Amino acid sequence: MTEYVERLPVPELAGIVRTVWVQRTGDAPYAQRHLPTGGVELHFPIGGRPRLLGPLTAARIEVVPAHTTLVGVRYRPGAAPPLPVALDELVDQHVDLADDRLADAVATAGSPERALAVLQAHLPRSPVDPLVGAAVEALMPWRPVDIDALAGHLALSPSQLRRRCLRAVGVSPKVLQRTLRFQGFLALAQAGLRSAAGLAADAGYADQAHLNRECLRLTGLTPRGLLGGSVEECACGHDHSASYLPFLRDSFKNGRPGVPSLAR
Repeated sequence: MTEYVERLPVPELAGIVRTVWVQRTGDAPYAQRHLPTGGVELHFPIGGRPRLLGPLTAARIEVVPAHTTLVGVRYRPGAAPPLPVALDELVDQHVDLADDRLADAVATAGSPERALAVLQAHLPRSPVDPLVGAAVEALMPWRPVDIDALAGHLALSPSQLRRRCLRAVGVSPKVLQRTLRFQGFLALAQAGLRSAAGLAADAGYADQAHLNRECLRLTGLTPRGLLGGSVEECACGHDHSASYLPFLRDSFKNGRPGVPSLAR
């Protein structure tokens, strides 16, 4: 049995970090399915070597050893720790990091919760390209936008926008748009906000078949397989509200009892 506790980052990191978490595996190894999110992740196994999960274009399976505790950070698209290469060179890769100082601080923190606090207090970060940040905001779910029109709005050519996005996000604007739309679908499903009949349309897909194709492409599973048997609500038992809140429209965030407020 794997325990997973996810929460919002400290306020100082809210502009660059989407969510942070603690994960503990039980007596058996755990097959972790990492999904494309549009951002990169830092994984710090307590007592082990930290790793960076680069931008994903498809699911990546990692077998986490038994009796492992790790703390993790998921950056927002366009934000990342300082790296020696552009993010498009790290697409679909899981690479070791050489930050022994921070790894030691996490390992000696005394508890997973304290380790997460230490990690956030000393999290390495790089400036966000403001034009890429504006592009990411425009490409969030619920905001259909033409990529060429977006480039013109930012006073860039489509090729300039593509180059800047590849360098700062790791994928093209079109791939990022599709990834964020899928994150919007997961947000609705994890929040249990929509019926199966309306979920695909509310997430921005042409129809259920379109959603099924994209889910298979990005995760290797059908929506039902990914969510544990139901398209209407995730059955994994974990609280993902810290992660899905940014991907819900305001009408969903504020209009249904039991859905946490953004003021958390």
